[in-house]
Formats: sequence, structure tokens, C-alpha cells
Amino acid sequence: MGLGDEKVERPVDVVAEADRLEAEAAAALEEQVVVKSVLYVSGDRDPRAGVPMPRGRRLLQGDDPRLPAMPEAPTLADFFALRFGPPSHLLQSARRAEKAGCDEKVVLACLLHDIAVIGFIRADHGFWAAQLVEPYVDPEVAWAIRMHQVLRFFPDDEAGYEYPQMYVDFFGEDFEPPRWLVAEHERARKHRWYMTARQITLNDEYSFDPNAVVSMDEFADVIGRNFRQPREGLGFDGSPSAHMWRTIIAPTRSL
Repeated sequence: MGLGDEKVERPVDVVAEADRLEAEAAAALEEQVVVKSVLYVSGDRDPRAGVPMPRGRRLLQGDDPRLPAMPEAPTLADFFALRFGPPSHLLQSARRAEKAGCDEKVVLACLLHDIAVIGFIRADHGFWAAQLVEPYVDPEVAWAIRMHQVLRFFPDDEAGYEYPQMYVDFFGEDFEPPRWLVAEHERARKHRWYMTARQITLNDEYSFDPNAVVSMDEFADVIGRNFRQPREGLGFDGSPSAHMWRTIIAPTRSL
């Protein structure tokens, strides 16, 4: 092939490519239907009404073609890239902890503390996030992630943590933590890892700069040293939380 015959690659039209992929995904669902779970629709309507089952089409029982494909053995980084919502807050929190000289356990905990919010569920997000990562991190990291959800509602003058003004704005000046949170806080204060969880709150509420640019690559070594990535991939290693990772991979799977 001569120089004049070289194939010239045309630049990709991003909008046209997005439209093409959306059309393909829609076509792939023509013979299948997504049935949303009771939890998914609860609040928008009374869950006691049940979820109507469609007639004449098969239920989606695999990967959702509208979502980007996951690798066969997905890593934590793959979930951040392909399934989680924008991670800017978590990246800022981890960077803040790192610059403050925190231990790598705290840096990792800050990086992961809200993964339930951006990838799974908001309610009791600290508890869900702890369950997601518990098989793969040090027990101290999982405990701290679980308890940060509790401690953020309770100021600690000695640690330098004030009740966030943003919570006053979000929940109102008359908001009082429910009694189960009060009880969890009292137990957490007596725990040997209390300050680890408190460090998350100290690096949490001040990490919402919309102009900050932080890359996951900055924490590749921290993850490599402190997160036990299963060879089979998250979701396929038979751990107690594998099913939760599989749910994130295919959230619209029927059963």
C-alpha cells in the first residue's frame, strides 16, 4: 500500500456514537422488559400494591444493555469507572486525609466511605458500604466506614469536629438524630477505633469543591496495598458481599 493509499481515520462524532449506542440498547430490550423491585419504587407509590408483571415479553435476566459492559473479573477501579456515580467528593476526601498525614487505612476509608451513596443506596449508606468492602479490607477500615454515618451527626470539640451547617440546611434546625443513632454513637465513643471513624468525618464534610480535580490514579498504590482484590473479580469470589457487587453490575436483573 502506497503512502497515498493510507487509511485516514475520521474523528468520532461523540453525539452520533451516543445515539447509536442508545438505539442498540433500546433494540436489545424490545423482547425483554425490566421489572423494578419493590424497594426501587417504594415512596413513589405504595409498595403494598406490588409490582405488575408484564405479559408477552421476557423478563430481563442478565446484563442491562443500556449500561456499559463490565469486564469478566471487575476490579474496584472498574466499579468506579463503569457503575458508580461521580466520585469527586470521595477523591477529595481521600486527598484531604492524605495531605493531613493520615494513615493509609484512613485514606482508603475516606475513598470508600460513600460508595453506597454513589453506587448502591443512600439510606444507612455507611452500613451498606461497610458490608460491601468488609471481606476485602482491614476490619478497622470497615468499622470506621460503618460508624462515620453515625458520628457525623455528633460534634466532638476535642477532635475538632463541629456539627455541619450543611446538615442544618438539609434537615432543619430542629432535627434530632433518632434514638438508634444516639445509641450507636454512645457505643462508638467507647470503641478503640473511634478516632479512625472520626477522621473520616473530619475529612468528609469539607470535600465538596466543584472545581477540584483529583484522579483515581493518585490512590492506585493505596488501593493495591490495602484492598484485597479477588482474582475472580468483585461479585464472583463467593464472599459474603459478592451478591451486592453483582447487584451493582446488573441492577435491573429480574431475579
